[in-house]
Amino acid sequence: MSDSVHKHSPHDHAGHDHAAHDPAQNQATGKFTPVHKHEPHAHACCSHDSAPAVVTVGNGSSADGRLSSFRIEAMDCPTEQTLIQNKLGKMPGIQKLEFNLINRVLGVWHELPSTEPITDAIGSLGMQADVIEEGADKDTESLPAARKPWWPLALSGIAAVVAEVVHFTDAAPTWVVALIALVAIFSGGLTTYKKGWIALKNYNLNINALMSIAVTGAVLIGQWPEAAMVMFLFTVAELIEAKSLDRARNAIGGLMQLTPDTATVLQEGEWREVEVKSIALGSTVRVKPGERIGLDGEVVAGQSSIDQAPITGESLPVEKGVGDKVFAGTINQAGSLEYKVTAAANNSTLARIIHAVEAAQGARAPTQRFVDSFSKIYTPAVFALALAVAVIAPLFMGAPWFDWIYRALVLLVVACPCALVISTPVSIVSGLAAAARKGILVKGGVYLEMGHKLDYLALDKTGTITHGKPVQTDYVLLDDSLGEQALTISASLAARSDHPVSQAVANAAQLPAQLPVEAFEALPGLGVKGEVQGRLYHLGNHRLVHDAGLCSPALEERLEALETQGKTVVLLFDASGPLALFAVADTVKESSREAIGQLYALGVKTVMLTGDNPHTAKAIAAQVGIDQARGNLMPGDKLQAIEDLYAQHHRVGMVGDGINDAPALARAEIGFAMAAAGTDTAIETADVALMDDDLRKIPAFIRLSRDTSAVLKQNIALALVIKAIFLAVTFAGVATMWMAVFADMGVSLLVVFNGLRLLRK
Repeated sequence: MSDSVHKHSPHDHAGHDHAAHDPAQNQATGKFTPVHKHEPHAHACCSHDSAPAVVTVGNGSSADGRLSSFRIEAMDCPTEQTLIQNKLGKMPGIQKLEFNLINRVLGVWHELPSTEPITDAIGSLGMQADVIEEGADKDTESLPAARKPWWPLALSGIAAVVAEVVHFTDAAPTWVVALIALVAIFSGGLTTYKKGWIALKNYNLNINALMSIAVTGAVLIGQWPEAAMVMFLFTVAELIEAKSLDRARNAIGGLMQLTPDTATVLQEGEWREVEVKSIALGSTVRVKPGERIGLDGEVVAGQSSIDQAPITGESLPVEKGVGDKVFAGTINQAGSLEYKVTAAANNSTLARIIHAVEAAQGARAPTQRFVDSFSKIYTPAVFALALAVAVIAPLFMGAPWFDWIYRALVLLVVACPCALVISTPVSIVSGLAAAARKGILVKGGVYLEMGHKLDYLALDKTGTITHGKPVQTDYVLLDDSLGEQALTISASLAARSDHPVSQAVANAAQLPAQLPVEAFEALPGLGVKGEVQGRLYHLGNHRLVHDAGLCSPALEERLEALETQGKTVVLLFDASGPLALFAVADTVKESSREAIGQLYALGVKTVMLTGDNPHTAKAIAAQVGIDQARGNLMPGDKLQAIEDLYAQHHRVGMVGDGINDAPALARAEIGFAMAAAGTDTAIETADVALMDDDLRKIPAFIRLSRDTSAVLKQNIALALVIKAIFLAVTFAGVATMWMAVFADMGVSLLVVFNGLRLLRK
């Protein structure tokens, strides 16, 4: 197959911005998976600059440089990402930055003689960068942040409350209130001040800078108790928000804990407990009933049922025997198994799922790109508005300076669009995690958000709607003189052929022993022939019987009736005429019928695109309820079918697993790869990879996409409406600074918790 590039035309909606789609074939399975060259982007939080996950900052090619990775504990929000990007982007010798906020890892492509200038530059931003040695597992480096002592925050809260009470009751002079307030501000807000000062030095108006300015302004105009309470409430809200974001951040990482630390390995003739990460490929591992499987492998001895829910989302256990694949993180339920390791611990199917979803969290969805662009304008605009509020009314209208400066400070507290920009990444991450738990691997927020817009789904037939394995459906004895001997003769001939139709006939007979066949010959495109017990028999298709002149009008009508049902007909005949008739068909999965019904209920129309004959296509389509069926299609014809649907202004998805689906999968707005578990390329490259062959996962994906879209809209509406209301209240002179903190951070927490609801979908 030649490598071709299929580009999306301008009417690819909703930002399906692939640079190119290259067909790639999995050598192990022969299944196609489209390779997408994405430019991933990270989310933005509390920052007026959007920050992509991969940033090219130098003029040189990264191929000329080397990659150094750093663990930065404090880099857990795009606020820090923007600071690092601006700082390192100005340094000579830096070519490209790769941000992984999930694991707090920064990759730097550079031409520097050492990493010291990089660590020094990051250190100047108040963050510590620890070099990750080459070959180390970056995921294991992603440890929880060090616990901070609780007493400074408690002291800040007590002091803030005392300052408010003393001020309200006039129990002490102003200098005492100021002293108590300073204790509250510095015990709880030193970190905020430090971060705010660093941000201002680097010309970045993030939430820490705005809050530092607001609290300092309140102190300068003598609002001591309010400054103390604002700093305390902000610190508490930041803490709660960080905990909430950790929950979203760890939603996928927690899957890694499903794999056990050790496994029982056969070494030098003995079974020994060995750390999973040190087990070599090809090793034989034993797993007892009730144990979790530590590595991907292939069963070499034993039989058992396996709970594969962490990988495929299947609710029922799957029977496994010799030759079947097993996956790390799944649970052995019944019998004892021995399997040969086929993938290292850091390259198991589960590990690849986790890595893929982590990478997907960096690909910004259309809503997120809008929010990033909006926040770039919004924050400096509100800052400028606050300055205008502070000076225009007092200078030109004779209004009291104190009142309008205070209103300006309240505006500053409201100014950061934290709730707005944090709502999208939390919702997208939660949706991606919920999908992964169902065995649906979504390769970016853009697809999760785009899924609810699909109104047409094109499906391949073989292996997608059907099982892909023909089985015998009909057996009719046409000559009673031969009796059941006809079945034995047919099965003996069929067993000699490796054609799927012949194999279906041979398997259905379940003969304890076959009859010897002499002078056997395969007849390409027609069937087979051979001598059994000294007599020549033919076993072949409709055309072979017709060419032999043995097809009567009655038999012709019978054969056409079966073929209209989508069945392939095989006949046994000799010189005297037809002796027996067999019909073979690729059977429909029960899950396919349910899936098409669910898609219909969601308003998604369906079309089957297959290389099989039109009779078979229409018969299968009728069985499962598909709207249209098109047969005898070559790969180019499938691509044209997708183009035709686009021309009718449809939003089209394509489901397939074969190499002949390559162009259509690449052209569709979302390409769904079937049965991706255990394959090397599908997990890394498909738009949406279904871990098993259950088509019902597609309507589940569309429902989740709709839920995600609804939550995104709810969060944006909440953030904008509450901001607008509070801006109006501020201009009316009713709002106070601590109310502003409650409004700003309260709505931030509200949208975070609303986004986390998707984890339960």
